Amino acid sequence: QVQLVESGGGLVQTGGSLKLSCAASGIIFRLNVKGWYRQAPGKQREWVGLLGIDGSTNYSDSVKGRFTISRDNAKNTMYLQMNGLKPEDTAVYYCKVYQNGIDYWGQGTQVTVSS
Repeated sequence: QVQLVESGGGLVQTGGSLKLSCAASGIIFRLNVKGWYRQAPGKQREWVGLLGIDGSTNYSDSVKGRFTISRDNAKNTMYLQMNGLKPEDTAVYYCKVYQNGIDYWGQGTQVTVSS
């Protein structure tokens, strides 16, 4: 059974930083494409960034240069380092892993950026 658990969200001021974690069980993270998404109130869920099997990363234009995705294979965990946070980054952040045609999602963690 695949399970993803996000943590690390919270309240931060504009310009601050947070580091989110996504711990996986039931799946070997490094063997699958995975990513981060977010959903702000009243808006559709949007893609934030992807981490490929080869360790390559790709980011949406809205976070490029501010957010960084990394992983710790030993801990089977993916991270999202968020710097230079803006009020428009306020959202619930989700991690997702894709395996054998199925998307697995975590429960999300709230990030709130105050102005």
